[in-house]
Amino acid sequence: MRIPIESSTSYRGRNSRPNWLVLAAFVGSAFAAGALGRVFSPRMSAAADHWYALLAKPDWAPPRHWFGPIWMALYVLMGTAAWLIWRERYHRGRSAALAAYAVQLLLNAVWAPLFFGAGNIGAGLFVIVALWLSIAWTIREFAAVRAAAAWMMAPYFSWVGLASALNLAIWRMNQ
Repeated sequence: MRIPIESSTSYRGRNSRPNWLVLAAFVGSAFAAGALGRVFSPRMSAAADHWYALLAKPDWAPPRHWFGPIWMALYVLMGTAAWLIWRERYHRGRSAALAAYAVQLLLNAVWAPLFFGAGNIGAGLFVIVALWLSIAWTIREFAAVRAAAAWMMAPYFSWVGLASALNLAIWRMNQ
């Protein structure tokens, strides 16, 4: 005997119809974490701009105008990846994956207020390394649920790795 499957789910428990409002909420939450950081960034804060301009930075530091567009693309990828995980509503790893995502998003939001707002390079370094490790955790949890979502987090992992190296270099150069 065949068991009828509701039209709103597939055999894997994934929503067959995308919920665009939930996608917007996930992308919006990623942008909200970034917006908090932007408030403290050199572009928005004259004090942070002055402080950051006085810091010694390595020659390999990316140009400042790269950060905005790259972060925008990363926030879209992050939110979309989390949405893909959310859609796997019956997967036993879904809750752990979304918890890992929430932790890394919180750490993402905390870094800029510490680094730029408080001017604490060492605390910023601690948080960004924790962020990088939590992104690795998130990727591992996402991969267990849906590989495409894990791959969408890879550019973010790479970019935060570069930002971590930059934070470390600035910390070393300005002790």
